Amino acid sequence: MAASARSVQCAFRRAMVPSLVVILGATGTGKSKLAIEIGKRLQGEIISADSMQVYQGLDIITNKVTAEERAQCRHHMISFVDPLVSSYTVVDFRNKALSLLNRWNIDDMHNRKKLPVIVGGTNYYIESLLWRVLLDTGQENEESGDGGEGAPDRKLELEKLGGVELHKRLAEVDPKMAAMLHPNDKRKIARSLQIHEETGVPHSRWLEEQRGQKGGDGLGGPLRYPAPCIFWLHADMDALDTRLDARVDEMLSAGLIEELRDFHVRYNQQKVQADSQDYQHGIFQSIGFKEFHDYLTVPESSTQQEKDALRDKGVEALKIATRRYARKQNKWVRNRFLKRPGDNVPVVYALDVTDASKWEETVLNPALQILDSLSKGEEPAIAPIRVQRPEQGNKRSRHSCDLCDKVIIGDLEWTAHLKSKKHHYHVKKKRKSDPSCDQSQVTATTPSASSAAAAEMVESLSKDSCAAVVAPGCDETSQESSQDTRTANKEVPVTF
Repeated sequence: MAASARSVQCAFRRAMVPSLVVILGATGTGKSKLAIEIGKRLQGEIISADSMQVYQGLDIITNKVTAEERAQCRHHMISFVDPLVSSYTVVDFRNKALSLLNRWNIDDMHNRKKLPVIVGGTNYYIESLLWRVLLDTGQENEESGDGGEGAPDRKLELEKLGGVELHKRLAEVDPKMAAMLHPNDKRKIARSLQIHEETGVPHSRWLEEQRGQKGGDGLGGPLRYPAPCIFWLHADMDALDTRLDARVDEMLSAGLIEELRDFHVRYNQQKVQADSQDYQHGIFQSIGFKEFHDYLTVPESSTQQEKDALRDKGVEALKIATRRYARKQNKWVRNRFLKRPGDNVPVVYALDVTDASKWEETVLNPALQILDSLSKGEEPAIAPIRVQRPEQGNKRSRHSCDLCDKVIIGDLEWTAHLKSKKHHYHVKKKRKSDPSCDQSQVTATTPSASSAAAAEMVESLSKDSCAAVVAPGCDETSQESSQDTRTANKEVPVTF
């Protein structure tokens, strides 16, 4: 083991390849543990890519590395944003993280100073460093990256408006983008409006230019750095669920309830009393905080039995939310790396963390061997993941459900909706009220002129070529929730 580590370290001193290491994986898979071990051995420093760990406070619930762990390998991007700041964005993160990477000269393989190890569970943070996927409107160097008090956050102001009104405004200034976004997706609509207001250029045009760059594709711009090494820590979901439940219990023993109560009194209690609490922005989004809202706000006059019941309810809700989040993280890895078309995607090496007792054998040693081979310009003996790419439809096609007066974005969501119990219920109801109506009339109709125009605009921004359809029927689940449900029940086939 020690000899293997020395061999890798010597190789990296000769020529630091890859440009950086990225460790992906669901919560509870041991990403930080592997990052620290790699960092200690290979002159590495760790950049945390976790949207909740950037805030000061809630160290237990956000699962920050301990002081002892940080002493083993230097960490960045942890506990530097005031918890009352609600406007810290992925752009702020990207700018601050890129300033670190630029300081380390990672583009210069012979004169670079550090091996960056990026680790964290916030996927869009990692994405912003790997690809040129965020807009560069010429203001990048002017942003401090600390989320401090600057100009009023226009996006938050816009999000206070209703989804229908926001979508209407976007359709007026950027019909192409409006055609791709669901009216309920207030955050993305507000972001598109904000971009147009700040730059005078439609968001869709920025994206077209970005995707048109050399190395870009239908999902975004080119890779920011060449040849990154991507590790994906994965586990059997039953084993991971058990581990996650146990981790919540460990958090409770470490003082989770006390931490939440103290944070609530200092930062949240006054907001609750003023009815201005917002669990959608800033650190208050943390999994675990809103789950204990009822317990933290229970009246003092309540009995101990009532308080204990609310506490137990919060614990169970936290466990459920954590397991759900783990599935969402794995889904992103599959969609972004394993199923993404084109050549603009780095290979991914899978490391099985199911059996924690074999961690060195199945995780650490394979990772070091892969890095050793890459540093020598050799093909690693451990092959990257190969997947069977399923047939893909247009993720941005727009469909209208007349029976429920709903809009559905994406072919897969549309197909799922057509098979849903809710849709079949409405079909039967329609047939009873109108016996002359046949199957074709209640499942699909010819696209309207406006929908066809929307489809044409969507197609100009996507490499997919499926046309939009207007048809009756609906699914009571949202676009995102329907995707999460299907992913949780059916894993994408992967071979190693």
